Amino acid sequence: MSEAEPAPASASEAAAAAILDALNTTDSNGTEVLNATAKFVATPEGTALAYGSLVFMALLPIFFGALRSVDCSKSKNAADMPETITSRDAARFPIIASCTLFGLYLFFKVFSQEYINLLLSVYFFVLGVLALSHTMSPLISRIFPDSFPNKQFQLLFTQGSGESKEEIVNYEFDNKNLICLVVSSVVGVWYLLKKHWIANNLFGLAFALNGVELLHLNNVSTGCILLGGLFVYDVFWVFGTNVMVTVAKSFEAPIKLVFPQDLLEKGLQANNFAMLGLGDIVIPGIFIALLLRFDVR
Repeated sequence: MSEAEPAPASASEAAAAAILDALNTTDSNGTEVLNATAKFVATPEGTALAYGSLVFMALLPIFFGALRSVDCSKSKNAADMPETITSRDAARFPIIASCTLFGLYLFFKVFSQEYINLLLSVYFFVLGVLALSHTMSPLISRIFPDSFPNKQFQLLFTQGSGESKEEIVNYEFDNKNLICLVVSSVVGVWYLLKKHWIANNLFGLAFALNGVELLHLNNVSTGCILLGGLFVYDVFWVFGTNVMVTVAKSFEAPIKLVFPQDLLEKGLQANNFAMLGLGDIVIPGIFIALLLRFDVR
């Protein structure tokens, strides 16, 4: 009996030793497990750089998109004709946006986030390549000299035959447009494979610039209706619920501009991002573009 009594004590000592070993265990990077969940705290310099960069990036598509919207409004090419937003469209937009946002929220709650983001990545890859190609086109045209061999092409799809023939797609392009498409495709593949924040921002800037350029308000009152409705929309979905934040964090698509707050510490591999949604750029941008077109006229 006397030999069996020390057993509980030795068992408790073994359990205590196991707990101490677990607490002192370190991961492969030499970081203690207790500190592994410590949240990164951005430095004042990193925060200032991140938010200053976001403000600068937000101004770029507004400035250049507004200038290009002036030329777009004068264009007679059907492919470059802008989409005009009426007061009825502006009044319905917050309702449609709310239904879409809540639908995405339910999708992410019910279905696998991995498969949804895979489908969205392919969709935004196609849109991003086209948007970036359209954004780069004026720049590429200025870079290449007039002596550059520039052949014209036409992509034409029709429906029916004879007098009932109807054009579905009639797109004219040249060698310079093909170069833009190739460069944009390289960025798109980079985004698909790596999801790098620079590739995300290139697509995001292209989307924002095209939105400011091609979405036109028909008058100032329409702009006021749109901005007022989206103000209520933002207040409710951002501050009243967690829907907007949940969707933004789950949605792996270039619908926002991001910039790392830990860039100074980790370089291009930084992963603690400050972000700005494209809607906060495009919606005020199309109103500013309207004012610029008014001044020009």
